[in-house]
Amino acid sequence: MPETIVKLQDVAVFQNDNLVLKDVNLEVKKGEFVYVIGKTGSGKSSFMKTLYADIPLKQGDASVADFDLKQLQEKDIPFLRRKLGIVFQDFKLLPDRNVNNNLRFVLKATGWTDDSKMDSKIEEVLTKVGMKTKGFKFPHELSGGEQQRIAIARALLNDPELILADEPTGNLDPQTSVEVMKVLQDINQNGRTIVMATHDYALILKYPHKTLKCDDSKMFEVIQKAM
Repeated sequence: MPETIVKLQDVAVFQNDNLVLKDVNLEVKKGEFVYVIGKTGSGKSSFMKTLYADIPLKQGDASVADFDLKQLQEKDIPFLRRKLGIVFQDFKLLPDRNVNNNLRFVLKATGWTDDSKMDSKIEEVLTKVGMKTKGFKFPHELSGGEQQRIAIARALLNDPELILADEPTGNLDPQTSVEVMKVLQDINQNGRTIVMATHDYALILKYPHKTLKCDDSKMFEVIQKAM
């Protein structure tokens, strides 16, 4: 049996003091790819932020990568996030340094010290996303799709158990979205678990996976034909 990476029982998700999702029950197994869909304001991003402890869990029980979110202390949040790879819609690359140094910054921040090990890790993740030759480029010299590939490479640096992708194609044109999606598919097929919030239904139809919908304060699984 594949191990469980995410488990939520009777969870309520809040945005500030507003309840956006209630009675969320969910289990994500190792190696799964799960979409989270729903209209703007339906709670997708708040749900994702709850998983990486940007929004504290106030109600229900949840574990993510063996961390109990209910018991999670603030000092332990960085340790949870080291087990996660987080990909945002707006890339969040540091504009004042090149790709290699963007990635090196993350490695140093998470405790890496050996330069040669850092170099080989950076090369490994850039190769995985098809960006091996772009390490000396600055973010402004890259297209949106290339920047998102770098963001995915950054998410892979610490061999995460789970990748949380929050609207990773939201700022990209349809063709580039497909290219980024292919990268995520490859990563998933190599055994990584991915939970991806999206409103891009064309991608969901092209790459079908388990799909959870946020609607009317509820989260439920939808069968593709019903979407």
